[in-house]
Amino acid sequence: MSMSARMTSPAYVLPGVADALQAINDAVLATGLPAELVELVQLRASQLNHCAVCVDGHWRLGRRFGASDEKLFAVGVWRHALYYSETERIALDVTEELTLLPGRPEALGDDLWERAAGAFDADQLAALIVAVGQINSWNRMNHAVHGQAGSWRP
Repeated sequence: MSMSARMTSPAYVLPGVADALQAINDAVLATGLPAELVELVQLRASQLNHCAVCVDGHWRLGRRFGASDEKLFAVGVWRHALYYSETERIALDVTEELTLLPGRPEALGDDLWERAAGAFDADQLAALIVAVGQINSWNRMNHAVHGQAGSWRP
């Protein structure tokens, strides 16, 4: 892979796209879904998608919103770390299920759905799903243009 980006992120090239994506993020947070949790979700999806730009940016935002270094550093192995609440574990499980879709037509099965519906109210569960979809979109845009870690510093 090249050590330089092909172009600026498409979200910043097309007028209005970055603003629309920010509005989505604002709507997610307006549900009361904790910003720290959203950042852990975004960091984990970005790790799974190998998005250097977002991995580099979302640990910074996670720290800004109160995530401990332990949570940020161990999110890739969250199943084997003691740092996460049950609610965070459910959100990370949902994140992995919805990010690793290829070859998994039954992703987000009934058991995980029921656990998530018990941990989050309907608006927050919708927000979690939207947040996962949105970060996957950012990850894919960054891959297309060969986005580099350090090119976005929140």
